[in-house]
Amino acid sequence: MIGKRLKLARSATGMSLRELSDRIDNRVTAQAIGKYERDESMPSSGVLIALADALHVSVSYLAGDPSMSLLSVDFRSKRVSTKREEDRLSAMVLSTLERYLTIEEILGLSSVNWDKPRSAPYPVTCDLLEADRAAISLRQDWGLGLNPVPNMAELMEDRGVKVLFLPMSEAFDGLTAHVHREDLPDVHVVVVDCDTGGERQRFTIAHEIGHLVLDVSESVDEEKAAYRFAGAFLMPEEVLWKEIGRHRSAIGLAELLRLKRMFGVSVQAITYRCKDLGIISAALMGRMFDRFEELGWRSPPYREAFPMAGESSGRFERLCFRALAEGAISESKASELLEIPVHDLNLMMETPPSELDVVKVGV
Repeated sequence: MIGKRLKLARSATGMSLRELSDRIDNRVTAQAIGKYERDESMPSSGVLIALADALHVSVSYLAGDPSMSLLSVDFRSKRVSTKREEDRLSAMVLSTLERYLTIEEILGLSSVNWDKPRSAPYPVTCDLLEADRAAISLRQDWGLGLNPVPNMAELMEDRGVKVLFLPMSEAFDGLTAHVHREDLPDVHVVVVDCDTGGERQRFTIAHEIGHLVLDVSESVDEEKAAYRFAGAFLMPEEVLWKEIGRHRSAIGLAELLRLKRMFGVSVQAITYRCKDLGIISAALMGRMFDRFEELGWRSPPYREAFPMAGESSGRFERLCFRALAEGAISESKASELLEIPVHDLNLMMETPPSELDVVKVGV
């Protein structure tokens, strides 16, 4: 039955039942669409296609797996998002995730389950320093050492968290979602704005992982704890101390940009981390942030000098190409799953990725 998804997709566009009926040239009445949404009747194939086109979703999404539902969505930003935006993101998450899970099923792969760290959840009861310790514990639990993580998206995919890159509003950079499937393990999802720079995407992923692994008491600001966790995970204190020392009265832009390349995070995140560790004073951080403001780095679209290429996870794409090569799916099915024309699919199969497209961190 398509009712829940049809209503979600319509809500995402802000259209009323009457407006949707008009958009499909009144092939069916608003009352009929209401019945579809209540699962009291089913549209014909022609009407289903027309509805999908009008709502800018795929037919496969509307007729997708009814056993999978979006259990919860936690938005990173405290700025209130509209219900329409939440519905739009929910529809995109379900549609994208379904294609991902479909290819895993076709290949007979069990979806990689969430590799919950053995020490998690890490408690943060009274002090943000506990978020630092949690970040180090997570690195230890996953055997990461202290080296910079080359690709945060690939790391989380390997640990069983699906990372999706979707267009989002300026109100927030990322969100976590918990997707429930009937008689199957739940899926943890991190959604990241595809239109922001790689340095912000990496920090967003680390921040959202903080929400997954931290157990924050009511006396502590959960957002601040997740930010502190992200900074500590991406920039372990021992490494930062080794690079710039424990106490500084000044840090130049050239040095910060070198650290940006090393850790793969923004200059502003590095500066804030230095303040958290007591390397610089709060007053010095304030002056440095004033300088960043003058440079236009603290306003959307937050484009700093030497921007980093966006994060990416190629696992879904690799699985599609594997299934195509093994004859498990046709070219048309691969085209549908990847949402690209068959011609572009053939080009992707034949053209090796450029070294310029690879995000290089820690070099």
